[in-house]
Amino acid sequence: MNPQASLIFILSLLLGTTITISSNHWMMAWTGLEINTLAILPLIAKSHHPRAIEAATKYFLTQAAASTLLLFSSTTNAWFTGQWDITQLTHPLSSLLLTTAISIKLGLVPFHFWFPEVLQGSSLITGLLLATAMKFPPITLLFLVSSSLNPILLTTLAIASAALGGWTGLNQTQIRKILAFSSIAHLGWMTIVIIYNPKLTMITFYLYCMMTTTIFLTLKTTKILKLSSMMTAWTKIPSLSGALMLALLSLAGLPPLTGFLPKWLIVHELTKQEMTSTATIMTLLSLLGLFFYLRLAYCATITLPPNSTNFMKLWQTKKPVNILTTTSIVMTTMLLPLSPMMLTIN
Repeated sequence: MNPQASLIFILSLLLGTTITISSNHWMMAWTGLEINTLAILPLIAKSHHPRAIEAATKYFLTQAAASTLLLFSSTTNAWFTGQWDITQLTHPLSSLLLTTAISIKLGLVPFHFWFPEVLQGSSLITGLLLATAMKFPPITLLFLVSSSLNPILLTTLAIASAALGGWTGLNQTQIRKILAFSSIAHLGWMTIVIIYNPKLTMITFYLYCMMTTTIFLTLKTTKILKLSSMMTAWTKIPSLSGALMLALLSLAGLPPLTGFLPKWLIVHELTKQEMTSTATIMTLLSLLGLFFYLRLAYCATITLPPNSTNFMKLWQTKKPVNILTTTSIVMTTMLLPLSPMMLTIN
């Protein structure tokens, strides 16, 4: 893609995100979401591959439907209450419609159908944007209206997302699809606690974005897209393969890595809200995700030598690792000692 065009689309993404997260009026928030959608579409379809075109089409249709529901929700709320302010979402019907719209935009179960396919049809960098930056405006809107949402509905969506995200990821061989189902499961963890502690949801989202960025940048450097190609990737940059294993285990939530912190805090918050059974269910469902994270980590570090001429070119190759990848790896694996400061923020 032309560099000038890429710059315009990236700046449009920044503009759309800024408009949405800084607005108090529903129309401005909707405008920002639409700018985001229109800016990411060319980035998804830039390879001109049929799968990329299909992914862009699916993304456009689902996001258009979600934006329509969001606009209908805000209009209904304005009709009944006379308020266009985002924080004044008081009508039950508007709250239900908004929850549905945000669930579609985020990819929560049962509206998750588009996300794995779109991520699989995108490049790694575009996939990183879809899994992190594109989820920031919707989850910010959910944060702003958290006091008006239905707790039973959100808990149901969260448990279903954690269950299906872990269960469906078990039989995948494409890494982008595995990361898509991982994203769905993590969104379940964020959603379940947003009513009781919205700040904790945002902390969890920031840490998830950091860990996912590490994994996508590492995969981009080593050019890995499938499980079968992970076993020989250690010959390119052995240290990066080890770091990828730690990043995956951090995303799984194993101590003493960074990813353990948000899950521990969420379980603690649910227990404090006398939702012990819900916390137990979420913890058990995270074991499903742990299995495919361990499988990815095993494939990333297994010392299987290249056994065909196709893989001989992987030997003795040196690829530069940029400072962003290095910094994200350090933060993904070693941020747990800063948890007292995060608890203070929380």
